[in-house]
Amino acid sequence: MTSNEAAPAPGTAPRPSLIKLATASCAGTAIEYYDFLAYAIAASTVFNVVFFPATDPIIGTLLSLATFATGFVARPLGGIVIGHFGDRLGRKRMLLLTLIFMGACTVLIGALPTYAQIGVWAPIGLVLLRLIQGFAAGGEFAGAALIAIEHAPAHKRGFYGSWTILGVSIGALLATGAFALLGGMPKEDFISWGWRLPFLASIVIGAVGLLVRFGIDETPAFLDAKRGSAATKLPVLQVIRNQPKTILLSTGALIGYSTFVYIVFTFLLSYGTQELALPRTLLLNASMLGLLLQVVTVPAWAALSDRIGRKPVMLLGGAFLFLFAFALFPLVRTQEPGVILAAVVVAYSGSAAIHAPMGAFFAELFGTGVRYSGISLGYQLGNVLGGGLAPVIATALFASSGRSTDPVAVYLAATAAISILCLVALPNTGRKEKLTSAE
Repeated sequence: MTSNEAAPAPGTAPRPSLIKLATASCAGTAIEYYDFLAYAIAASTVFNVVFFPATDPIIGTLLSLATFATGFVARPLGGIVIGHFGDRLGRKRMLLLTLIFMGACTVLIGALPTYAQIGVWAPIGLVLLRLIQGFAAGGEFAGAALIAIEHAPAHKRGFYGSWTILGVSIGALLATGAFALLGGMPKEDFISWGWRLPFLASIVIGAVGLLVRFGIDETPAFLDAKRGSAATKLPVLQVIRNQPKTILLSTGALIGYSTFVYIVFTFLLSYGTQELALPRTLLLNASMLGLLLQVVTVPAWAALSDRIGRKPVMLLGGAFLFLFAFALFPLVRTQEPGVILAAVVVAYSGSAAIHAPMGAFFAELFGTGVRYSGISLGYQLGNVLGGGLAPVIATALFASSGRSTDPVAVYLAATAAISILCLVALPNTGRKEKLTSAE
């Protein structure tokens, strides 16, 4: 790759400390996925009662998961708008904005009246908050990844970029843990007010994230590009015109992981509790253990990608997704707690291989002037087509097949195959070359 993006120019701020940079990169995605996973868990367990009362639990679950998908629908638009300003005005400003909006929407969901209290306005308010939340989240991943990667030494971009991915694990772990702590609460209390507590508690994560992000300087790569040439007027249009294939392939590269992990997060929870009568705490604890292990496996997979390149590591993860799609549900159907714990832990650890290097991988595919926009488009489209639709599609497949998980397994394998094919078509990166600033 060609480059003129070397070390920070004289006069620019020194690279922040590792702890400060990691926290700034991690905090936003932590609250993003705390928000989204708290909603996903609630949608699978309680929203079908408090916001979408229906005679058939499957119908109520489908409706609540449909509002889960609306948050993803708004992500590409948020990625376009926030990505535009992130490329024009800088990474830091947009990261502060996304964190404020995501955190505020989560707290408001926790305070939202139920269907029994205000009727149809309850689900309408829920959908509106999800749309705003999704719009803000659309610009979060790219900015959080770039605040770390554009400060990183060339030979450690995968490791630095993994902090953003680690935020996904930490946010999901906190959300799962929050609901697991409520597992011993009487069902009536949980439905009445207990489910609100995890949403209201997100204000703590948001406050910490804002405090750290205020103290982070703009990235040297953005400042260098801004000094070297005029800012791109319409970065989104430019990256679409110049790199449409890269955007489509990066979208496909994410679909397999996004589908898989949201099936584990949401569908597996509703399937296990409603169909197999498994304790909710067992499945939540299994997810907590798997997410806790990701705190180790995510940076390990990313560091390996710094040594051998992104594609070999990510293709290994894609192969795992394809094969494990057919093993996951039979293992859960054993109803043996130890087997279920092991299956979910392996699911999280193995799938991390394809996701851990993704921040650095996507950043290395685009030039500085369009990088925020390019990453946002690919990542958020992949999230919509993968995670956003996965719980609804899986639940519909399950219901229409006489409550069989076989079509769901085929669906998981198909999305994994899409990711593998897209990764094969993309170039291998991460061999210590400098980030290109060519546009």
